[in-house]
Amino acid sequence: MVFLYDFGIWLYVLCIRLVAVKSVKAGAWLDGRKNLLAKIRQEIKPNISYIWFHFASLGEFEQGRSVIERLKVKEQEAPILITFFSPSGYEIRKNYPLANHIFYLPIDTAANARELVKLINPVMAIFTKYEYWYHYFDELRTRGVPLYIISAIFRKNQPFFRFYGGLHRRMLHCVSHFFVQNQESKHLLEALSIHQVTVSGDTRFDRVADNALHPKSLNLIKIFCGGAKTFIAGSTWPEDEKLLAQVIRKYPTWKWIIAPHEVGEDKIAHLEQVLEDHIVVRYSVLESKSQVYNAACSILIIDNVGMLSSLYQYGQLAYIGGGFGSSGIHNTLEAAAFGLPVLFGPNYQKFQEAKDMIELGAAFSIKQLSELEFILNKLNDEVYLGNCGKLAKEYVRSQRGATERIISHIFGDKN
Repeated sequence: MVFLYDFGIWLYVLCIRLVAVKSVKAGAWLDGRKNLLAKIRQEIKPNISYIWFHFASLGEFEQGRSVIERLKVKEQEAPILITFFSPSGYEIRKNYPLANHIFYLPIDTAANARELVKLINPVMAIFTKYEYWYHYFDELRTRGVPLYIISAIFRKNQPFFRFYGGLHRRMLHCVSHFFVQNQESKHLLEALSIHQVTVSGDTRFDRVADNALHPKSLNLIKIFCGGAKTFIAGSTWPEDEKLLAQVIRKYPTWKWIIAPHEVGEDKIAHLEQVLEDHIVVRYSVLESKSQVYNAACSILIIDNVGMLSSLYQYGQLAYIGGGFGSSGIHNTLEAAAFGLPVLFGPNYQKFQEAKDMIELGAAFSIKQLSELEFILNKLNDEVYLGNCGKLAKEYVRSQRGATERIISHIFGDKN
């Protein structure tokens, strides 16, 4: 089984190398790992035992961020080392001020795992949600380093619980304690005789609730909205954008802000083509011209990364992309925390918060244009819109507390 795992890793890297010829993201993934262990060896201080946080990407970082920040309140001198698997996490957060060091995660081989764990000498390791790497887990277990998984979530169709998942189950038994999002996850682990489990909830609720209390001010966005009802579409993909383009003309008094998931020049240019019947401005153009822009412009394209979580403070309703793709929807909670009703496509079943908010009446899933038109028509009523928004905001508030439960369990209750 380990041989097959190693072959899969080798094959994955080979595919990345092939794709990197045309993909900037794949190229960044490879470039970030060139001479990586030598770089870590040069930058790391050998006599320090780090608290190692690992995240797949930016979304997982946001899940763990509240834990890091709460830990730093309790223990200001705690040395933090962060690794990322994906460029989308590393490139945006490589200068995160609460970490002593931030690196890419070296490819999961037995040799790399031995070398990295030896170099950073972790006092503990904290991984998030879906990140399971056999050789790193095995090396941490061999060295007796406590390993925690936070905001974990399990479903019975995952390899851990299938007949062919022997190696995956071995990884689970390397974990010192699981902090899971729901009771179903706990029951699935207990069926494998894993009992070191706490139902802590999802740390994202703490993060987005805090962000809603202390959002970054975006004056150009405020000026653009100008007091009009504003629809914010976050992390959109082409399928989402084609759908939205067909309803924009029906609400001429609204402002529309679209923040696509990918912001490469080719992606932004394609979005502008989709919206060619409308007056559109890019945020970068708006920024360069300060307040000088066409007052008739009703659509703003966000052509950068990092603003989305603060954009929602200026909206009244939101659409979250990804629901027409295989991976599912992106982060709905950032918008809900600001009291925005949330719309998204049909692929949301893996996301408990989406199912919860639909049941509450704070979110809506649409499969086609007619459904989107129907929901927007309902939300055009101010009373109905306000009630849905209140339900969304209250849902986020009611789910807070995971961060404190995790910190108390791992680090104790001392201040």
